[in-house]
Amino acid sequence: MKRNIVIATVAAIALVGGGTASALAVTGDDESSAAAKKSSVQLKHDEGSEDDAKENTAEVKAAKVTAADAIEAALAKQSGTAVSAELDDEDNGGLVWDVDVLGKGSTWHSVQVDPGTGKVLGTHTEQDEDGDAKRVSAALKGASVSAEDAAKAAADKGTVTSVDLDDDGTTGAWEAETSGAKGAESDWKVDLQSGKVTADKSDSHDDSDDNDSDDDGSDD
Repeated sequence: MKRNIVIATVAAIALVGGGTASALAVTGDDESSAAAKKSSVQLKHDEGSEDDAKENTAEVKAAKVTAADAIEAALAKQSGTAVSAELDDEDNGGLVWDVDVLGKGSTWHSVQVDPGTGKVLGTHTEQDEDGDAKRVSAALKGASVSAEDAAKAAADKGTVTSVDLDDDGTTGAWEAETSGAKGAESDWKVDLQSGKVTADKSDSHDDSDDNDSDDDGSDD
């Protein structure tokens, strides 16, 4: 679920499309530009190691700021509605929380929060050009559970490494990913109304598969 923080996307409601990324104007003052500031958390990865569990464990241990706290910090800097938050390992080895916020006038804000201190490192602003803002607003209409609430609810299942809105119009839920003590990842659904957390059986790395998938996968 790694994302480019310069072109902020929102997982399930990502701003994608042939010309969208190039057409979006990335703004942000020098003071808050993420490029001008570095995370206090710098990770060291062993060359040639592709052990995702070890990498996940290292990131989780390094992040002292929770997903809920990162969302709170982002909203304190940029008003709006938080739609996603992801613990992101940047190319330079720095670790950040990347929080996507829907602001006024269909404006998207990508806010980077230091996972070690909770300090906002930078922001990027983009104008919505694909109608994603309208779809997200419709999905969240009447919702009782915010992204921050969902992150807190999912934290009972493990260390939350991402929270995203599932706005496909069928499930009406937040999607949360957690990492266990040994780096194993699990996926969860958090109901927009009740905040109830249930296992997301649709993801292949969900640790909670209870033999639901048959050997041949050829259900009629």
